[in-house]
Amino acid sequence: MDEVRPQFEVEVDGEPAHRGAHHVQSLERGLAVIKAFHADAAELTLSDVARATGLTRAAARRFLLTLADLGYVRTDGKYFSLTARVLELGYSYLSSMTLPEVAQPHLEHLSAGVHESSSVSVLEGTDIVYVARVAVSRIMTVSINVGTRFPAYATSMGHVLLAGLSKAELEAFFLVARLDRLTDRTVTAPDRLRTELRNVAEQGWAMVDQELEEGLRSVAAPIHNRRGRVVAAVNLSTHASRTTAESVETDLVPPLLEAARAIEADLAVGAPDRVHG
Repeated sequence: MDEVRPQFEVEVDGEPAHRGAHHVQSLERGLAVIKAFHADAAELTLSDVARATGLTRAAARRFLLTLADLGYVRTDGKYFSLTARVLELGYSYLSSMTLPEVAQPHLEHLSAGVHESSSVSVLEGTDIVYVARVAVSRIMTVSINVGTRFPAYATSMGHVLLAGLSKAELEAFFLVARLDRLTDRTVTAPDRLRTELRNVAEQGWAMVDQELEEGLRSVAAPIHNRRGRVVAAVNLSTHASRTTAESVETDLVPPLLEAARAIEADLAVGAPDRVHG
C-alpha cells in the first residue's frame, strides 16, 4: 500500500470546506460521539455529549444507544462511557501495519545501547501518534503508549514529520493547527516554527528542549520510504536534569540516525510497496 499522506481540512463556518457527494454525515456524527470521550472526560452525560459534538440531545441519544447496542458504549442510565471494544477500531489499523513490528527490535536495541526511551510515530492531522515504543523509565507526567497523541508542533518527532511535508501540505497544517503555549519554551510563532522546520530538513534530525513538558528533552530522526518520502519518525527522550543539549547531540544523535537507517532498510526489504500499512 502506498503512503497515506496527512490530510488537513480547512473549516468554514464550522464545517469542512471540501466534502464530496459521497459524504455520509451520520457516520461522521457517530465518530464524533466516540471522540467526545477522552482521558479527562471518561464518563459523560447525554447533555455533555450533545454539547461536545454540537448534536441535539435527541440525536446524541440515538447515537449513544446505537453504540451501546453494538457494544462500544456502556451506560448506567445517566452516565455513558466507552468500552474496551473501541480498541478494535484502532487494532484493525495497527494489526495491518508493517512499521511497528519492523521497528520494535531496533527500538529495543537502541534503548539498550543508550539507556533512554525510544519511540516511533506517524503524523495524523496535526498530531503525532505513537505506533511503537520501548520505555526505559517514565520521564513524563503522563503515560505514553501505542496510540498516544501529542501536538506535532511541540515534539521532536512532530518537527521531523512536518519538515518532511510538501510546501502545500505544510501550509495546510499551519491553517488548522493551534500553536498553544505548553511550557515557557514552546515555539508558538508560525514564522519561527517554519524556520526551525527548515533547519530540521537540512540537518536531518530535530531536537526539542522542554517544549512539550518541563524537563523533557527529545531528539528525533526521519524514517523514509523507498521513494524518499518521510513517513514516520523515531526518537529518543531523556530528562533534562541528566543530559545537556550538547550531550544529546554528541551521544544520542549518532545511534538514533543509525537506528533510523536500519528501520528504513528493513522496511524496504520486507515490504517495498508498503510504508506503514
